[in-house]
Amino acid sequence: MEQIAYVNGSFVPLSEAKVSILDRGFLFADGIYEVAAVLDGKLIDNASHLARLERSVGEIELALPETTARIQEIQQELVKRNNLANGMVYLEVTRGADTGRDFAFPKGDVKPTLIMFTSTKDIINAPSARTGIKVITVPDLRWARRDIKSVALLAQVLAKQAAAVAGAGEAWMIEDGKVTEGGSSSCFILTQDDVIVTRQNGSAILPGCTRKAVVALAEERQLRVEERAFSVEEALAAKEAFVTSASVFVQAVVSIDGKTVADGKPGPMTNRLREIYVEFAKATAV
Repeated sequence: MEQIAYVNGSFVPLSEAKVSILDRGFLFADGIYEVAAVLDGKLIDNASHLARLERSVGEIELALPETTARIQEIQQELVKRNNLANGMVYLEVTRGADTGRDFAFPKGDVKPTLIMFTSTKDIINAPSARTGIKVITVPDLRWARRDIKSVALLAQVLAKQAAAVAGAGEAWMIEDGKVTEGGSSSCFILTQDDVIVTRQNGSAILPGCTRKAVVALAEERQLRVEERAFSVEEALAAKEAFVTSASVFVQAVVSIDGKTVADGKPGPMTNRLREIYVEFAKATAV
């Protein structure tokens, strides 16, 4: 059975899902996206994703064509129509299709474009959850408003491609000697004195939803968390390193630029945080 997508009010076969070539998402990357995980047919931490969606569209003066409550209903219907047990729901909203190509916002009644589709992924049982991943470092080439979840992802595409060529699972982006974040993840280390360190939120990074949940879950258990920038050298000297995202949950990093982190295996803190997050995800899924 062909996968079903959602395009501007209609559920259609993926092969028939189309938008205009004048859509501003296509022409200018004038749009916002979100990705929510699905476990056992339910959306994970979706309220956090929808809140970030609202913030991002607000930052670029883009009105959502549907309420977030309705967007969640569409996501759930899409999961149902695709019989999706475990995977992801991608959604994107753009400023819509104008009558021509003009950098300034459209004048007149141009309705935003809203599309969604699903993909299958077994996040819980991914082999890399047991082995950890290698990462490489690349310069951070992105714009100054990384806190907005824009569809303008060319710098991340190049970073992820460099990682793929190097046989790595992720690329860590570096600016002014410090790690900002991964190509599609938030970065963490565990120091030798058992402090969990992750970069503070601000315009330099995306406020990761999984990052937010992991920090809160760690603090609830009286684990020490410090939000600040850290260097690659500090990461290599750490007890553990890991990344978080909706597509991997909590994922151990076992080497950076070919240099081993600790003993080159997922550490006990990373494994514990992964278990805690999965428990939270299942308990709060909708």
